[in-house]
Amino acid sequence: MSPPIPAEPTAHPTHHHPPPGETGSRFFIVAQFGSVAALVGLIVFFRRTPGFATLSITFVSIFLEALPFMLLGAAIGGFIEVFVSKTAITRIVPARPLPAILLAAGLGLVFPVCECAIVPVVRRLFQKGLPLGAGIAFLLGGPIVNPLVALSTAVAYGNDLLIAGYRLAAGYLIAVAMGLLIDRLFSRKSALLAGTMASLPESGGGLERPAIPLRARVKMLQALGHGASDFLDTGRFLVVGALVAGLLQTLVARGDLAAVSGSPSLSILAMMILAIVLSLCSEADAFVAASFRTSLPLGAQMAFMVLGPMLDLKLLAMYFRIFRKRLILVLSVSTGIIVFLSMMAGTWMGQ
Repeated sequence: MSPPIPAEPTAHPTHHHPPPGETGSRFFIVAQFGSVAALVGLIVFFRRTPGFATLSITFVSIFLEALPFMLLGAAIGGFIEVFVSKTAITRIVPARPLPAILLAAGLGLVFPVCECAIVPVVRRLFQKGLPLGAGIAFLLGGPIVNPLVALSTAVAYGNDLLIAGYRLAAGYLIAVAMGLLIDRLFSRKSALLAGTMASLPESGGGLERPAIPLRARVKMLQALGHGASDFLDTGRFLVVGALVAGLLQTLVARGDLAAVSGSPSLSILAMMILAIVLSLCSEADAFVAASFRTSLPLGAQMAFMVLGPMLDLKLLAMYFRIFRKRLILVLSVSTGIIVFLSMMAGTWMGQ
């Protein structure tokens, strides 16, 4: 009688988005149900009005244009989780702070993940000993400085590669600046929660590649499963964002938008607040930003696309699983100030 075949261990069970109860994201549950209720109410009571036609076209166009990029990003994130070892990334990063931060801010070009997927990845990298400044730079820069975001941004703006390049450059420079700032102000002990600082074993626990190699078919299925989970978890935010963008385009008078657009500071602040509230995926937010092309200046649109992947409500909830409160406060305020000043400087230079 042949010995029993050991069950195949599962690989990389760590790539998942924390459920709403763990992240404290009750706001998003309410927003999602509210969005569904609003859509049903609009269809029932206002479907024959001209405004509903405008809302429908805006909502559907934003959602359908962003959908392929969200699918592609979720699939790539799933394959990275299953096929790329976490230690492979830490081996790439230099030991010295400045080179480590400069490199980490651009790691998204090699490991393209959105901001929803990058938080648990960075947490594991911190547990593997990744320097604090490098981790912050990757956390903030990775969701922007990657080829998927460049492609989606270019498509959203009518294949304008210049705008995509501006976004990636701004994301990289701000991520580097924040990495250097946090590295100067905090130590790992003062910044990270105890569970985040804990060193992981070099094997076992499903955190490294299993001793018994998995079949390629099993790995593929796991990668697709991770990708499907990512897509279902982040796709709901796109629905809410597309609806809010459509409502703004329909209900806000053009005169009001013109008044805001006349003041660069007000328009930038308004779009920064909108980016924080909407909490869109970085692979889809360019389509929402592009819907304001005719009403708001480019600096305001760029503020929306740069700040959102670095700081929004869902990210703040996830940050509390990694960082101490003081670090989150400094990170949030400093990122907001740097983005605002950067976009204002860009607006002044463009005039």
